[in-house]
Amino acid sequence: MNTQNENRSSFSGKIGFVLAAAGASVGLGNIWRFPYLAAKYGGGIFLLVYIILALTFGYTMIVAETAIGRMTQKSPVGAFGSFGKSGWLSFGGWINAIIPILIVPYYSTIGGWVIKYLAEYLWGNGAKVASDGYFNEFISGGFSAEICFLVFAFVTLFIIFAGVRNGIERVSKIMMPILVVLSFIIAGYSITREGALEGVKYFLVPNPANFSWMTVVSAMGQMFYSLSIAMGILITFGSYMKKEVSIEGATQNVEIFDTAIAIMAGLMIIPAVFAFSGGDPETLQAGPALMFITIPKVFASMGYGTPAGILFFLLVLFAALTSSIALTESAVSTFEDELGWGRKKATIIVGIIMVVLGSLSSLGYGPLAFVKIIGMQFLDFFDFLTNSVMMPIAALTICLLVSRKIGVEGIAEEVEREGAPFRRKRIFTFMIRYICPIFVAIILISSVANVFGWISM
Repeated sequence: MNTQNENRSSFSGKIGFVLAAAGASVGLGNIWRFPYLAAKYGGGIFLLVYIILALTFGYTMIVAETAIGRMTQKSPVGAFGSFGKSGWLSFGGWINAIIPILIVPYYSTIGGWVIKYLAEYLWGNGAKVASDGYFNEFISGGFSAEICFLVFAFVTLFIIFAGVRNGIERVSKIMMPILVVLSFIIAGYSITREGALEGVKYFLVPNPANFSWMTVVSAMGQMFYSLSIAMGILITFGSYMKKEVSIEGATQNVEIFDTAIAIMAGLMIIPAVFAFSGGDPETLQAGPALMFITIPKVFASMGYGTPAGILFFLLVLFAALTSSIALTESAVSTFEDELGWGRKKATIIVGIIMVVLGSLSSLGYGPLAFVKIIGMQFLDFFDFLTNSVMMPIAALTICLLVSRKIGVEGIAEEVEREGAPFRRKRIFTFMIRYICPIFVAIILISSVANVFGWISM
């Protein structure tokens, strides 16, 4: 089990893994989802809860998944199968493998929206995208949204086709530093607007009065989305990690990088919205529309709105692409490992799935708007199914795999290989055995109850 598979692709070293894994984590979950959840569920108190969860729950799951991948040298299905063929082990492997296959099509649809907005800003149409009704008109139009989705999907597939080092690692090494620089520029622009400091205070200073149970539940759900937990990605990337690289050191870097970008995203968006609206609660409650409807209005109201819009949506595009690449790679790796396909064939098959399912999501607000599943359009349904149902279940199977089959000592042996440290071993042991299973059960029950109207989130 611990023998290195000489034929398997690998990252060049620690920096390759860190940038690729950080690229997987830093995506629309950070730039699009984190700010609107932070704005909605208490600002600074949400941020504090999120950081605590990331340092405990998030850390535990990242280490577990990465260690399982490197230990087995396989993608999720094969990794679980390495420890037995019982029903729940087989199920655990496949649910971790299927999640990215279902996420990447609708994720690419949102990536297509980002391409459209970036193009409009490049053409000097900032006022147009800020006008009332523009976003709804665009996504309901059908053809334009579909073309943008296809462009985003094909860029992702082209990079995957190039392989681990030549594609994923090389692109991550270029995109991630640019993403960091852009985030600093935009955050600096945002917090210097008149009235923005109140937004900085709301986002960074915890106010217990803003705390609610849904602050915790939302922060837990965001952590899954943001850190790429229970998507099969970290198991796959772990299988590409060389034995001499420290798992704890590398995953700690990913953890810090991801959280830092999430904070920067909050500083980019929330202060700007405060400056625009004077902290109007309804504006802060805009939810998913914050990035595509509210932010263009913010840019339109400011000086240098067009350059700000170009930089912002370029940053979002880079973040979306790095995550899309990671999701697609996890799916391709599963086909390569389990069916013995070459990278070319696996990429083509995944591409076909992306186009078919992504087109349903892309057209779901337009020509296919009349089709709904439990009251949701395709994109919303796929998002609910993967993030609120499948990912908590997948995380639970990982906890069971570690606690019942591999054992904490087995994970520790892999983490401590080549004399590497495992400084937070006690936290890891307590979390994986007791707290993580309880947390994922809470996320699953709360999310399903919310969809069916039993509780309000």
